[in-house]
Amino acid sequence: MKPMLLAAAATAALSLAACSEPADTTDDTAADTLPADPAPTVDAALTPTVATEYIAAAGAGDMYEIESSRLALEKTESEAVRTFAQMMVDDHTGTTEQITSAAEAAGITPGGAALTPMQQTMIDELTALSGADFDRAYVRQQLEAHRAALDLHRNYSQNGDTEELREVGAAAVPIVEGHITELEGLNASGE
Repeated sequence: MKPMLLAAAATAALSLAACSEPADTTDDTAADTLPADPAPTVDAALTPTVATEYIAAAGAGDMYEIESSRLALEKTESEAVRTFAQMMVDDHTGTTEQITSAAEAAGITPGGAALTPMQQTMIDELTALSGADFDRAYVRQQLEAHRAALDLHRNYSQNGDTEELREVGAAAVPIVEGHITELEGLNASGE
């Protein structure tokens, strides 16, 4: 019963992080489509501390980052967005591999990653957009997803139940913080 409650909490945390108002596609600046408050969008208490739930949440987050960034590589006309998207594919493929290796070292067989319903909705939103509308939505979504990922990795690295995965979570924190800094720069430039 406890794993089911933790799974529900992890799903709720990811869904909560992904919730936002739809982008105003009539505005020419990305800054108007993003929340003004850079505070994390997920209550850290909702993020999992049990290894299997952390692996599932991190896997879903990486999968979303990779899939949305592959869309960006296909759709964007902005070189800055293209560069960022390629970095996302590379970095999140790497974090998935690190989490998988750490889980296996801890004797845990990771299950297959799956997008949450909210992440799938976000992918669907991006699929329907093009041009500057796509770029604004992509940057907005990336900021939201990275803030949630930062909470997830930071919380697990401090409170998680498996040392190997706590180490991976701690190593992911500065990577995700760097991504947020890059995204804030994209947002400021109107990408």
